[in-house]
Amino acid sequence: MKRADRFVFDTNVVVSAFLFPDSFVAKAFNKGLATGTLILSEETLEELQEVLLRDKFDKYLPKEIRQAFVQKFEILAAVMEITEIIAVCRDPKDDKFLSLAVSAKAKSIITGDPDLLILNPFKNISIITPAGFLKKS
Repeated sequence: MKRADRFVFDTNVVVSAFLFPDSFVAKAFNKGLATGTLILSEETLEELQEVLLRDKFDKYLPKEIRQAFVQKFEILAAVMEITEIIAVCRDPKDDKFLSLAVSAKAKSIITGDPDLLILNPFKNISIITPAGFLKKS
C-alpha cells in the first residue's frame, strides 16, 4: 500500500476501533492511518458523531472523551466533498460510503456490513473487512 492510498472506514468500524483499542479492528484502523489517508465526508462525520454520542456508549467512556475523539479524527482524516452520488446499496444508508469512496478515488472501503461487502469490488474499489484489510500488504 502506498502512503497516497485513500481508505474509507465505515462508522461501525471506527466506533469499534475507538472503543476497543486492543482489537483487530483497531489494528486495521491504525494500519489505515499509518499507510494511507482516511477519508470522511460531512455526512459520514455527522453519522460518526451521532452514533458515538449515543447514551449506550456511556458505559465505555464519558461523552467528552468520545466528542474529543470525533474532533481528533476530523483533523487526522481528510474531509472530501461528494462529487458523485451513488445509489446502489440494498441499504440506502450505506450509499454515503460508496459515494465518498468513488468521489475520493479511494482504494478500499473497510467495513463489516454485509450490505456493502456483497458489492466487492465496486468501481475498482475493494470493499473488505477489517481482518481482510490487515492481511493486505
